[in-house]
Amino acid sequence: MSDKTLDGLNVAILVTDGFEQSELQEPRGALDEAGARTRVVAPKDGEVKGWKLKDWGDTVAVDVKLDAARAEDFDALLLPGGVINPDSLRMQPAAVAFVKAFADAGKPIAAICHGPWTLIDAGAVKGRRMTSWPSLKTDLSNAGAHWVDQEAVVDGNLVTSRNPDDIPAFNRAAIELFARARRH
Repeated sequence: MSDKTLDGLNVAILVTDGFEQSELQEPRGALDEAGARTRVVAPKDGEVKGWKLKDWGDTVAVDVKLDAARAEDFDALLLPGGVINPDSLRMQPAAVAFVKAFADAGKPIAAICHGPWTLIDAGAVKGRRMTSWPSLKTDLSNAGAHWVDQEAVVDGNLVTSRNPDDIPAFNRAAIELFARARRH
């Protein structure tokens, strides 16, 4: 029997082509198993294509097109990594505004690997204790974050992790954090 800790919680998963497949699929599965309703939000209709380590991976259906998505319709946000995905999203004002709306509202955000890149552009990392893929350490530090090398770091309403190997710890921390956001 599964624990439905997140029953009724609406979680946006913001991605575009090039998201790291395991960093979307595994956390989404854990959130769904915990009772959350996850919705893929993307800048385009139809499908987005994942990246699986060193090559293109599977496609995932887009549930809500970004220009129709509103942060107030969601309780929490998941930002998968992959190099291509967040690098593209951070160049799209609508994506940055969507992330900023979650941060400004104090809603929980879970970002893994390169996912925190978008948080930098949303102005949501200054003074935060975070981790990420190692190549983002300088970017996060320059934006005012305190970067640490740990598998899962929780700071207030934010949980971050380094890479796909950290997914089990990331999932546990995200579910715990998101559970505190329940509206009930």
